[in-house]
Amino acid sequence: MSARVDVYFGVVALPPSEWQGRIVVVIDVLRATTSIATALANGARAVIPFESAEDAVARFKSFERSEVLLAGERRMGRISGFDLGNSPAEFTREVVEGKTILMTTTNGTAALTAVQGAAEVVLGAFVNLAATVGVLRSAVRRGLPVAIVCAGSERQFAMEDAVCAGRLLRAISRRLADATWNDAARAVVALDRRYGRDLLACLEQTTHGQALAEAGYRGDLALAAALDAHPVVPVYAERQVTAQGRARRR
Repeated sequence: MSARVDVYFGVVALPPSEWQGRIVVVIDVLRATTSIATALANGARAVIPFESAEDAVARFKSFERSEVLLAGERRMGRISGFDLGNSPAEFTREVVEGKTILMTTTNGTAALTAVQGAAEVVLGAFVNLAATVGVLRSAVRRGLPVAIVCAGSERQFAMEDAVCAGRLLRAISRRLADATWNDAARAVVALDRRYGRDLLACLEQTTHGQALAEAGYRGDLALAAALDAHPVVPVYAERQVTAQGRARRR
């Protein structure tokens, strides 16, 4: 069987067998994967994703308060009582270095928890694009099929995630010339060619980007469009995200 390249839009409830043996990239440009990459680049020990705020709070109680932060967003704003929201501007080195972050967001963390069973799961965004491309190239050399999950917004298609997916696939397309591509994979490559020349302008034109700007988070769009600002590879394994090469918490 030839290698496969599949792109999925939104959280997909596929059985673990669908992900087995695959390299999976989860993308939520606005804003979860951008914020997680930023946190890890600034020295956070790990990010543990949760689907619900209640689950995050329950796990929080098992940590020493000095070593953990609660981060969460609903309707773009910080969850009441949490230390952080989901703005990459909040995840500074002064705040997150050495900390474990328990995180729940509307779209990104749900997408992460939906891909259990993959051979490898990495988090991609524009801020760590080149680093993610390097991981994909290595995976393809080892014969792993590729799946990209675009987290979307409120379980709907999001242009910013699709353009990022297209940029990733364009970078490794020569190595995947003989692979079987699904229609969504071909579509995101075309979208990147059309809309990816000016990333900030692209984000400003998206539905979610406009909503964030109206909610007071316009600055997050520039942070999310900062190509290769954080050369880190966030790896999701054992139900937590750590920077590639960094020892995981036990």
